[in-house]
Amino acid sequence: MKLKLPNTFVLLLALLALIALATWVVPGGRFETELVNGKPVVVAGSFQPAAAKPQGVVAFLTAPIKGFVEAALIIGFVLIVGGAFAVLQKTEAIDAMIKAVARAHRQSAWVRAAVIPGFVTLFSLGGATFGMAEEAIPFVLIFIPLALALRLDSLTGVAIPFVGSQVGFATAFLNPFNVGVAQGIAGVPLFSGIGYRAICWAIATGLTIAFLMWWAARIRRQPELSPSFALDEERRRTLDLASFEAFAGMTGRQRAVLWLFAATLVGMIAGVVRWGWYIEEIAALFLVMAVAVGLVARLSADDIVAAFLHGARDLVGTALVIALAKATVILLRDGQIIDTMLHALAPLVGSENPVFAAQKMFLIQSVINFFIHSGTGQAALTMPLMAPLADLVGITRQTAVLAFQFGELTTAVIPTSGITVGVLALSGIPYGTWVRWMLPLQAAYLVMALALLAIAASMGWA
Repeated sequence: MKLKLPNTFVLLLALLALIALATWVVPGGRFETELVNGKPVVVAGSFQPAAAKPQGVVAFLTAPIKGFVEAALIIGFVLIVGGAFAVLQKTEAIDAMIKAVARAHRQSAWVRAAVIPGFVTLFSLGGATFGMAEEAIPFVLIFIPLALALRLDSLTGVAIPFVGSQVGFATAFLNPFNVGVAQGIAGVPLFSGIGYRAICWAIATGLTIAFLMWWAARIRRQPELSPSFALDEERRRTLDLASFEAFAGMTGRQRAVLWLFAATLVGMIAGVVRWGWYIEEIAALFLVMAVAVGLVARLSADDIVAAFLHGARDLVGTALVIALAKATVILLRDGQIIDTMLHALAPLVGSENPVFAAQKMFLIQSVINFFIHSGTGQAALTMPLMAPLADLVGITRQTAVLAFQFGELTTAVIPTSGITVGVLALSGIPYGTWVRWMLPLQAAYLVMALALLAIAASMGWA
């Protein structure tokens, strides 16, 4: 769900070809494993050379379909959830909620103080729970005029939905697209460690809110300090705020849709925590939500089906990437070089202090995120290596998953991210302007990630 197809698709195809070639030159090797709580865990120091099994043209061409087979459950889940949220968007309840808040802003000092914290928290929760990322792009068109109407700037209007959802995605506690997939591959119970992850999410979201509140106060005093000041002045002369002014309030149906959506999220949390739900049950819940919100909003059966299919169709690219990412692992495994790569990576990540090992793993994941910033694709590609590598360097697999998540904190500023490029193209903000403005916040994210990983590694978080 979390990618722009062309760059990631081409990169994974090239990577698949490189891996196939590598099986002809990289020596084979194998670690011994032992069962711990029913899961195979690599035994440190047990690496032994083994015969490599070079993968030829036939293996390269058949790997993607094998990837589809092995990742079928995740792919089906992604398509169902994407379809469900397309139906939710079709009801226009989310748009109505934003306009209702804008109207309240004009009438209440309390609302004026709570707009940035409230919306950033809302979008961050979206990223942390159902993996909101690309879904934030259309909200830029709503939040830029909203920000200008509130005497803010376009940068703030972009950051509220975009950075809010991205920081929630990177520090998620219930996101099935990164946490769920990574934990499943790492052999960690689904959505375990939710307490510490929730703390990480709260800290990261609070940091984002503090930065935006500081910036908002600054440009309200001196609007000309904004790098987007000239653009904003032009927009204020031509901006049509009629849709905000004419908004008559949320309808009863739209309120009911929002309550159903909230109930779905609560149900997902309860199901995972209390009854141990996994992908099948969560997918079924979102399927029920799609039908329920469509009926409550009085959408016709044709409209519900059309919206669902549209949302699922938009995620076919994600399905391809998941399959290709899984295919890379299949070639590594069948060629018997995956353990050799682990053995080579261990000295780079390894440290006598597990804190440094976790932090170095995070920095490696940040570099990987520059090239592959699909939450699901990156998890499928890196966790088969990072999870057993964690066993070798003395940190828990739970901490390795957190290091993988934190690597995605750079998504909001990397030029290879289709989401970032799309948001900036839609907003008209030059990439260089955006990156310079984001640098202080990115530096704060870096310090935060290193500190939180140090805590997790120190306490042997499992």
